[in-house]
Amino acid sequence: MEIQLWKQTLRPYELAVDELTLKFNHIIKEYAQEGVYSPIEQVSGRVKSVTSILEKAQKKSIPIDEIEEQIEDIAGIRIICKFVEDIYAVAEIIKQRSDMEIKSYKDYIANMKPSGYRSYHIIIYYDVETVHGKKRIQAEVQIRTLAMNFWATIEHSLQYKYRHNIPKHIKEKLNSSAEAVLLLDKEMSSVHREIMDAQNSFVIKDNIVSCILSNIQNLYKIANKKEVMKIQNEFYRIYQEDDLEQLESFNKQLDVIAEGYRAQGIS
Repeated sequence: MEIQLWKQTLRPYELAVDELTLKFNHIIKEYAQEGVYSPIEQVSGRVKSVTSILEKAQKKSIPIDEIEEQIEDIAGIRIICKFVEDIYAVAEIIKQRSDMEIKSYKDYIANMKPSGYRSYHIIIYYDVETVHGKKRIQAEVQIRTLAMNFWATIEHSLQYKYRHNIPKHIKEKLNSSAEAVLLLDKEMSSVHREIMDAQNSFVIKDNIVSCILSNIQNLYKIANKKEVMKIQNEFYRIYQEDDLEQLESFNKQLDVIAEGYRAQGIS
């Protein structure tokens, strides 16, 4: 295949990665706006390099004209979660979406690889609109915890360095560290609810503070400056007490005050 044809072939995959990354990041944003815990922590994406595609095709004896059909991970999305439970929650989110069709999945968490690798892989079909019309492509979504991703990144680098012939003593250390990662994920799951509650409280507080600051900023434009200063000082006092109920009550009172000033402005 000529170089320019490779570039043309990979463009829809680049578009898919951009769109999918944006969509999963928007899910994080929606959860934050709702004031609830998001099972997605981070999202990243990539398109396989031509070299990587050719190496995989050669390794699996895939003809050049069948690469798009047989290589499922030309487009790749990686979703990082805090907890193992979140991984399955994200998998359910993907299953429910109408813009992504699941082709297959592999659960390397319930069925860990002999190397110690753990992750949840989903192959999806995704439609992109290009200048040449609609194109359905395949993309791989990898879902991992932060700990799993750290281990997998190190293991991948070593595989690359040693051309998939990692020395025995390094393999032993990788297996040992994989057990430590498994234990860490189990320990984190044991405090899952407490951490979720803490994060939810933080998100709720952050949203309330944003609303209060927005109202105070708007009041500076339309209200008496001394009155606004009093409101601002009262906000600082309540904020320092770190009482969420007081903060919520203050926010409601401020909404009423701001609405009153807006009504006066309209009349």
